[in-house]
Amino acid sequence: MRRLRAAAASLVLVLAFCIVSAALAADVTVFAAASLKEALDQQAKQFEASTGNKVVVSYAASNALAKQIESAAPADVFIAADRDWMDYVDKRSLLAPGTRVDLLRNTLVLIAPARSAASLRIGPEFGLAAALGKEKLAMANPDSVPAGKYGKAALEKLGVWASVANRVARADNVRAALVLVSRGEAPFGIVYATDAQADKRVRVVDKFPADSYPPIVYPAAVLASSQSRAARSFLDYIRSAPAKRGWEKYGFAMAQ
Repeated sequence: MRRLRAAAASLVLVLAFCIVSAALAADVTVFAAASLKEALDQQAKQFEASTGNKVVVSYAASNALAKQIESAAPADVFIAADRDWMDYVDKRSLLAPGTRVDLLRNTLVLIAPARSAASLRIGPEFGLAAALGKEKLAMANPDSVPAGKYGKAALEKLGVWASVANRVARADNVRAALVLVSRGEAPFGIVYATDAQADKRVRVVDKFPADSYPPIVYPAAVLASSQSRAARSFLDYIRSAPAKRGWEKYGFAMAQ
């Protein structure tokens, strides 16, 4: 009888442990800028392996994600590719107080298809228009998408924008612009350095001077509507020392 009671007690403890473990586990839904794809996928896998929590990431242009959040789309964490779209969400009181941080930094490059022999040196009034000829320059939409806005700012600073503005192939996000170049549908494109690193079918023609565009900063925050018990833990993880090595592997720099 005593053995039966002991076995029953042990079973109760095991069941209780399983119930508590299940309660502590939680899914995390992340809305993230498209340029984060490979790096954030890896971070999510590592977080899942160490915590047992599942991470679901939805990638798109930051402006599209911000509008979805404004429309009450279910998400726990938002990582934008610029401060403007995080400000947009913040001003509508949609961020959990005290969770907003600057996470990553990036740089801007001019790319061409890997097989292209085109050569350009970026500088004031450099010959981008002549190099394009009748072809298009692939960019994320410069009116709303962060990568496009940074690219337009750089070309304006260098005195080149007016000569190419009517020859821009406006993509929905920076990865769509990358694809236009990698498929050879555009002879040149402006993307983040990390995007160029992610696709072997393109090569970097030249880097834009750092002072030709505003600092590229990726802010991150937990959303006020989040019900996930693991959202803040995920945000802490992607800022940690182990995560730093992962980000740097894919070409990003930590913002802090």
